[in-house]
Amino acid sequence: MTQNRIPNMKKKFLIPLLVIGLLLAAGIVYLAVNLHQQKQANEAMQELAELDKKEMENEYQQFANQYSEMKTQISNDSIVAQLSAEQERTQRLLAELRRVKTTDAAEITRLKRELATVRKVLRSYVMEIDSLNRLNQNLTAENTQIKGQYAEATRQIEGLNSEKASLSEKVAIAAQLDATGINLVAKNKKGKTTNSIQKCTALQLNFTITKNVTAGNGNKVVYVRITSPSGNLLGGGSSFNYENKTLQSSMQKTIEYGGQETPVTLFWNVTQTLMEGTYNVSIFADGNMIGSKSFTFK
Repeated sequence: MTQNRIPNMKKKFLIPLLVIGLLLAAGIVYLAVNLHQQKQANEAMQELAELDKKEMENEYQQFANQYSEMKTQISNDSIVAQLSAEQERTQRLLAELRRVKTTDAAEITRLKRELATVRKVLRSYVMEIDSLNRLNQNLTAENTQIKGQYAEATRQIEGLNSEKASLSEKVAIAAQLDATGINLVAKNKKGKTTNSIQKCTALQLNFTITKNVTAGNGNKVVYVRITSPSGNLLGGGSSFNYENKTLQSSMQKTIEYGGQETPVTLFWNVTQTLMEGTYNVSIFADGNMIGSKSFTFK
């Protein structure tokens, strides 16, 4: 009787141990798969961040080079001094950008704002020099007496006629669009703003394309990429080209731009379960990233 009880007791303890062992093994496999997926998502986000930082570095360097070229085209010492100061500031910001890591989101955002300021300042100088160039063309059609009254202006724009082709390229750089006031909000099924991502049925994105009289007028296609906290793209849009690569968008919209401040609103309808965390928004137009911002939902 005692001998029969011993095997039964062993079975009673052995079965729970086997169950626990199987559960532990399943848990280890799940963690391994989840860590691998998270690693892939982080690598994708890191790649996009590196592309963004590289484009910023290229723009800073290009703007610094433009200042150097513009200084050779004018003889006005005051304007040359102003261009030199802006060139030094641009080179200093470029050096700061090259030192910063892509993971330092706050510093990258600050340098992106500085880049927009540098672009606006450069644009103003391009417009000023182009205006002087047109003034010189008008002066050449006038008589000697009128030319004498504008002798100082003529000296300032001396040599600009031979650089007219390069000015067109500089105007194209200054014509790049900028998106400001970027805001992403969650909407519930009644169309009201909600703080709960679980109740969200649509994401509404609002932003403004700033005034830019040097930009070409007409229809422009704006593409938006939204990535989830896990690094996955919220799909649904068409593909577009950026930095010699083809990217997929979350949504896109064709707008009519006339050089003035233009508000834009887009909606992304929820087609999948959304998680809490930080969502990254990137906006593209004319082959350039014109704005980006992060938003956290609970």
